Amino acid sequence: MIGQARPIVLLLARIAIGVIFLVHGYQKFATMGIAGTTKFFESVGIPLASVAAPAVAALEVAGGLALILGAALPIVGTLLALDMVGAIVFVHGGSGFSAGEGGYEFVLALAAASLAIGFTGGGALALDNVLGRRRPESALA
Repeated sequence: MIGQARPIVLLLARIAIGVIFLVHGYQKFATMGIAGTTKFFESVGIPLASVAAPAVAALEVAGGLALILGAALPIVGTLLALDMVGAIVFVHGGSGFSAGEGGYEFVLALAAASLAIGFTGGGALALDNVLGRRRPESALA
């Protein structure tokens, strides 16, 4: 039963985490705008904020889409996890653990989920599996 559920559970997790990153990246473009995102990045001390802001926004949009599609999962999972490490270091770390108080709880969960999805094959309908870029999940078990 667990083996049969694994591909579907990974698919659902992949879509959920992908949507979160996609929306967060989109907000950096549409809601805050790159200028607003750059200004925020500068205020929290992110180096080269004018380069980092569009790069992070693009990573989160493209990475979110890649997670949803199940494409380039080890690379995307690692990059998104590193993105979240940056969010912990520059934004959330000083506020403690609790997300309710601005802490790093949520971004730590996103980092861990990105790595887990990136290195477990992505589940059902992952492009990496469909296109033969990864071994079938049965071989991973």
